[in-house]
Amino acid sequence: MDIYVTDAPDPRHVGVIESGLDEFNLGEAGRNDRRALAVLAREPDSGEVVGGLTGRTSLGLLFVDLFYLPPQRRGAGLGRKILAEAEREAVRRGCRAGVLYTINFQAPEFYVRNGWQVFGEVPGDDGVSRVFLSKTLSP
Repeated sequence: MDIYVTDAPDPRHVGVIESGLDEFNLGEAGRNDRRALAVLAREPDSGEVVGGLTGRTSLGLLFVDLFYLPPQRRGAGLGRKILAEAEREAVRRGCRAGVLYTINFQAPEFYVRNGWQVFGEVPGDDGVSRVFLSKTLSP
């Protein structure tokens, strides 16, 4: 078996991994409910997306992968609304909890203010660390 590393995987190869894992999860958990999730902030005039949140739901968990708003859109409650909408959609999909990580210079305090709890931190180089958070979601 040959092993190789790439930073540009062929989507077909990623599909092999995803479908294999989906099949395994279905066999073990009895369900495969992984779905992508995006909550987007759009300009009302143009419809242009300026930021938002991406992630997924799977087996009762919300996973927040990416969350970005431009600096001029921060501090007025938009981020809180986006996060709350992602949480509401996750609950509608049957999720009981959420999990994410952020970088210590990004927004751990934002998540804590919105009810998320730090459960771990992994230090990296030059004072940069990954902060892991979770939240119990309720209807």
